Amino acid sequence: MSTVTETISAGMVKELREKTGAPMMDCRNALTEAKGDMEEAVVVLRKRGMASAAKKASRTASEGAVGTYIHAGGKIGVLLEVNCESDFVARTPDFQELLKDIAMHIAATDPRYIRKEDVTAEDLEREKEIYRAQAAQTGKPAPVIEKIVEGKMSKFYEEVCLLEQPFIKEQTVTIAQLIAQKVGKLGENLQVRRFARFKVGDANWTVAQIKATA
Repeated sequence: MSTVTETISAGMVKELREKTGAPMMDCRNALTEAKGDMEEAVVVLRKRGMASAAKKASRTASEGAVGTYIHAGGKIGVLLEVNCESDFVARTPDFQELLKDIAMHIAATDPRYIRKEDVTAEDLEREKEIYRAQAAQTGKPAPVIEKIVEGKMSKFYEEVCLLEQPFIKEQTVTIAQLIAQKVGKLGENLQVRRFARFKVGDANWTVAQIKATA
């Protein structure tokens, strides 16, 4: 009787690598853990990528590159800085691809912040008050109202925070997960530092950067 490992072909490993960009051995291990289920193996790799990114998040990322994206017709433009730990990684095709993908995403979705932690206290309170007022009209008790508000705040973060948004080219992956995948592949801490988005004729152009931590 063949084992799960024996039934995992080189073609399956190659397909998973093409889907995720993860190293070959990681792909084989993920397929083994997922008992040959391709979609489950993708989930395994994404979870590992997020864990890897979390471990590397405290490391200094003082190198990187600035990328641009000009939407067709020249009506929308984005200037973006993404940091990494070494100039070598900043020049790799994988890093440059990430830079371009995120800049394109920003052009399409117009986020106002990078992370949830960057949202101002004023914006948070304003949104919560609006959601509380809406929920209060249902006549539900206060604890239920707060749960409704909490759920709506999750949607709010997804709408305004870059890292919480589903990636425009693959809606099942958030920008945070997209970055985590590259962290797993490149082996360095990667961080969106700041961006600016301009639209012709729109005075309310967006500039965002991560808040400095104490």
